[in-house]
Amino acid sequence: MPTFNIQLFEGRTAEEKRKFVEAITRTTCETLGCEPGSVDIILTDVKRENWATAGKLWSEQ
Repeated sequence: MPTFNIQLFEGRTAEEKRKFVEAITRTTCETLGCEPGSVDIILTDVKRENWATAGKLWSEQ
């Protein structure tokens, strides 16, 4: 059912990511009434040099 595609700055630990996806899955199931096995989450680590906000690279902030 729901699929989340989430980009994060690189550097988070596997434990932080595990807690994050557990929280997203739990909240999604509570809100949408779906089973945990139907929730897909794709995490993509992005280097700060490849992410910009307001015209400025995060690596330069």
